[in-house]
Amino acid sequence: MTRTPYSDLPASAYWRRSVAALPATEVDPVDDQPPFGLVASDKVMTAGSCFAQHIARYMRQSGFDAMITETAHPMISPDNAALYNYGTFTARYGNIYVARQLVQLFRRAYGQFTPVEDVWETADGALIDPFRPQIQPGGFASRREYDLDREQHFAAVRRGFETLDVFVFTLGLTEGWVSKQDGAVFPLCPGTAGGAFDPDRHAFHNFTVAEIVADLSDFIALLRGVNPAARVILTVSPVPLIASASGKHVLSATTYSKSVLRVACSMLEDTTPELMYFPSYEMILGPQTRGAYLAEDLRSVREEGVAHVMQLFFRKLAGIDLDFGAPAPAPAPSGDAVTQEMERLVKVVCDEEILDAQARNDAG
Repeated sequence: MTRTPYSDLPASAYWRRSVAALPATEVDPVDDQPPFGLVASDKVMTAGSCFAQHIARYMRQSGFDAMITETAHPMISPDNAALYNYGTFTARYGNIYVARQLVQLFRRAYGQFTPVEDVWETADGALIDPFRPQIQPGGFASRREYDLDREQHFAAVRRGFETLDVFVFTLGLTEGWVSKQDGAVFPLCPGTAGGAFDPDRHAFHNFTVAEIVADLSDFIALLRGVNPAARVILTVSPVPLIASASGKHVLSATTYSKSVLRVACSMLEDTTPELMYFPSYEMILGPQTRGAYLAEDLRSVREEGVAHVMQLFFRKLAGIDLDFGAPAPAPAPSGDAVTQEMERLVKVVCDEEILDAQARNDAG
């Protein structure tokens, strides 16, 4: 028999053997020999979109050091601390959806960039941080409180960057809103969670592969400028866009966005040392799951999906098998079917939800 380049490939190279013939929980698209691993003592800084919050949560539950450099006052209850976004990520920066936000966070924390539009005022005089619009319910009471909190926040961000061993970033979107004055990127469209939209000052931008690769390359260079040994793990969030301002159907816009992010990750993985891509996106949304890891809204990720991702994360990167057990049973019925279903989902803070809620209110 004539031999070809396919003759000696492992089972993982064949769709039938490694995907179609296996249950979703046994599909393993992670490389057997990742470029680096993790140990429990590694300090891991997390950032990114809503899905990134799951990684930090599972790491803490498993005894790993998911860093927290910005903590709430000890007098504040755990529930209130969570309400104010303490402990959601390493520092209280909220969701970071696009790569340029990440570069912007670094430059702002180190005094290299100060946006022109740096504060929004509510009708009752409270102040909103345009770049963390939902981390402080009700806003800040005074400019002094606002400035002190931001100063403390930037110090916590710097501590994270300078002391981490591994940085895990989950890319969520390509769509963003930027300032026409200085290019500053907002996590949400002005006017949705504070401020006021002004077409003379704000513009929609859909980031390209080239832009995302350039932005992440810039960030990695900046990070390694203050922490030369930093290792980087990139993931792509499986959570679809809740709304698109691109003019395209939200399904097509989501496919474009996730495709761009996935390509950018591969380009960086091929060219950047001590950087790897972890395929959580494929594990949640691949056809092998037959949609089993998504809730009825086809957007929220079920706990069993997150558990599958994290089991492989620890197995391949830390060399340990952790049994997270079956998902917690659903609570007794306490309302309509949608409410009951949502109670089974992992709670995450997702700024994007405000877009859909606002649209429903406007329509009503």
